[in-house]
Amino acid sequence: MDPVRNPYAPGAGQRPPELAGRDRELGIFDVVLERIARGRPERSVILTGLRGVGKTVLLNTLRSQAISRLWGTGKIEARPDQPLRRPLSAALHMAVREIAPHHRAPDRIDDFLSVLKAFAVRTEIGEPPAKMRDRWQPGIDVAASSGRADSGDIEIDLVELLADAASIATDVGTGIALFIDEMQDLSPRDVSALCAACHELSQTGAPLIVVGAGLPHLPAVLSAAKSYSERLFRYLRIDRLDRLSADQALCAPAAREHVDFEPKALDVLYDASGGYPYFVQAYGKATWDHAPQTPITADDVRVAAPDAEAELAVGFFGSRFERATPAERDYMRAMAALAGTDSDADAAVLRPACRPPATRLSRRASSTAASAAPSRSPSRISLAICGHSRRPRGDGRRK
Repeated sequence: MDPVRNPYAPGAGQRPPELAGRDRELGIFDVVLERIARGRPERSVILTGLRGVGKTVLLNTLRSQAISRLWGTGKIEARPDQPLRRPLSAALHMAVREIAPHHRAPDRIDDFLSVLKAFAVRTEIGEPPAKMRDRWQPGIDVAASSGRADSGDIEIDLVELLADAASIATDVGTGIALFIDEMQDLSPRDVSALCAACHELSQTGAPLIVVGAGLPHLPAVLSAAKSYSERLFRYLRIDRLDRLSADQALCAPAAREHVDFEPKALDVLYDASGGYPYFVQAYGKATWDHAPQTPITADDVRVAAPDAEAELAVGFFGSRFERATPAERDYMRAMAALAGTDSDADAAVLRPACRPPATRLSRRASSTAASAAPSRSPSRISLAICGHSRRPRGDGRRK
């Protein structure tokens, strides 16, 4: 069929044409916004899940929900090599600019911006001051204040800054939401500061929340920084789609293009994708391009599958396997050995020179080796990889 009309969109952070299976999370966040609007206390929200399950897409959708309620919003993507101070300053500046026109006292906005500028340009305690040519300017047209959010201790400064921002939102009768993607990449010091600030805001019922998204180990990162983080945030696990949602993600966009799927084609697609959202889009796109006409058949899916797998092998799995450490590669091969050989095409993804061939299980594991770990019970091994749970042969009892 016409590839120009192909509705499917596999990509990093690309919103699929049909956001299926996420009604629960959208409903929960809507309740959070409404409770805060009524002055009720609420916790900040953390989304966790493996890569490719749609965390970034959902994060952007939640931000759109907040914007529709006239909240001030800002978003950052955490990076391991970048301290939180600068990107958070820019995101908070954007959020306050969105609500500033509704404030009756412009002087209050200027006072906050001066505090924000002081926070933004302050170097951390123990760090040498930046040379003049390297100093970052946040683009705030007021003079930096002194004595507020500028101590150089990120935890003290962030608590003061977010408290001041929340007071601006209170004046306007709205809220502020800061969205942080790849939150697990924040440094331990920044994670600790963010937890402390959220803790202070939750105690006062301030209308400012943080919505973070990260890999499955993000709750452990937060807990290591502050023990109370287990109760500080509302954790939402983003997982693969159930059969009904996966079918909806495929059928609804196709129907808008007057294309249908045969039931057996949907069976084969779900078996191939396992409901993993990125895979649903990848297989849907390849199937559309190969299908000659509507309705799309099971044979069309089988013909298209090698192309989808080849794309995943290079773009989704191969690059991550290449970045894995030798120990992580050995760990993935051990998991693959438990599952048995699948196919030559799958094994080729993880076949470095002079190494044993691997399997589809290893290929999927390479998307995030750290997330593929034994789980459930110590007496049996369950390998949870990209939402697929498989056990080795045997009864699982300890020998």
